[in-house]
Amino acid sequence: MKKLALLSTVLALLSISLYADDPAKIKGEATCAKCGLHLTDSCQDAITVTGADGKKEVILCDKNAVAKDFHGTICKGTANVTAEGTITEKDGKKVITLTKIDEAK
Repeated sequence: MKKLALLSTVLALLSISLYADDPAKIKGEATCAKCGLHLTDSCQDAITVTGADGKKEVILCDKNAVAKDFHGTICKGTANVTAEGTITEKDGKKVITLTKIDEAK
């Protein structure tokens, strides 16, 4: 019985870790977290998304090459975007490590 409980726990943790690594696709309004939203001390991309419940949520973008290349587009303004990447939580905030970001048409 203990082995079965242990196996169930291991399988549950494995499925959670596999789910966390799945790339997410989000749509929202991108802006600078410092200049536009006043959330950070340095420039950083942020995407505001609207959930199924209608509430808005800000997802910060990890400072990788993809985010840095796009930042000039939104530092002094906003842009509707579609983005892909892995979403994690850091210091109580959602953070996406971008693999792709494009202005929405």
